[in-house]
Amino acid sequence: MPSDFTKDPDPYLELQESPEDLGDEVQKTNTELEKLKRQLEDIEKQKQRLEELKRRQDELENGRIDMADKLTRSLVTVQREIEESQKRLEQLNQIFNSFTQHLRYIEGINAKAWGTNELPKELSKALSAVEDARADYAKALPKIAPDVPVEAAPAATGYEAEYGYAEERGFIYWLKSGVAFTLPLWVLGIAGLLVWIWSISAGTH
Repeated sequence: MPSDFTKDPDPYLELQESPEDLGDEVQKTNTELEKLKRQLEDIEKQKQRLEELKRRQDELENGRIDMADKLTRSLVTVQREIEESQKRLEQLNQIFNSFTQHLRYIEGINAKAWGTNELPKELSKALSAVEDARADYAKALPKIAPDVPVEAAPAATGYEAEYGYAEERGFIYWLKSGVAFTLPLWVLGIAGLLVWIWSISAGTH
């Protein structure tokens, strides 16, 4: 019978390693741990970077929505202000043109240059122009100076009452007016003439 020592050696006996081999394994394990630690740190940094990007992305979206809403509402307000400003500018241009025309006409009035025959017509026209200017001024004043009180529109002026219908009154009216104006002189003249005639008559007797 063959001896037991002729059998194959125990394989577990071959797993035993020398101290040098164990040291290499420890070193290798430590190297792997360091590598894993660095990978973990890289993963943590990547996580923080992604979280920061997500925070900034949320900040961008919230800011975008907020500003879009504010700008939209502000544009409506600005558009309304532009339209109101354009309307006011048109009104001011109309007022400027109206005042300019009135001023030119009023400054061009020269009553001394009117003859006797054209005086009633020109006087009526000039008074009408002044009243038109006053009416336009009173109407426009609240638009150009809201804090300034508007002057009360005068009642029918004496000029209008006296000259408003001068053209229609014609020659007869002015003849009667002339007689009325010179009547005291006529009375004095007649009285003086009577006194003179009486004195002559008394002297002859």
